[in-house]
Amino acid sequence: MIAVVKIGGHQEIVKVGERLEVDKLHAKVGEKVTFDTLLISEEDGTGFQIGAPILTEKVEAKVLEHGRGDKIRVFKMKPRKRYRRTQGHRQDYTLIEITKIAGKAATPKKTAEKKVEKKTATKTTAKKAPAKKPAAKKAPAKK
Repeated sequence: MIAVVKIGGHQEIVKVGERLEVDKLHAKVGEKVTFDTLLISEEDGTGFQIGAPILTEKVEAKVLEHGRGDKIRVFKMKPRKRYRRTQGHRQDYTLIEITKIAGKAATPKKTAEKKVEKKTATKTTAKKAPAKKPAAKKAPAKK
């Protein structure tokens, strides 16, 4: 089951059990939060439900941690005008894990064992091309 949800002004495609870094949410670590759902579908692309603009089903997530991203340097300069400005920025984020999509609880993924058929390779005898003779040497140029 996949869904497109609206999180903090952005749209994200999510699956159950997936971890995402989103813009900072005002929720404590361990709390459950719900998001508006725009679209729900099976993973193979069947059974679409499209909201107009949102669906009544919600996507639930658990807040794992809060943090800050890498520092970004912003440098502005105008040549020959003695104008230089440096500014730094670190974006706050919240790490969440999707626990439920429209009533489907998170379940551990079962690894289905696929049968692999081994194809027996038949050897065909290929004719070898005869070895090429080295190129003949040219006589040195006259002076």
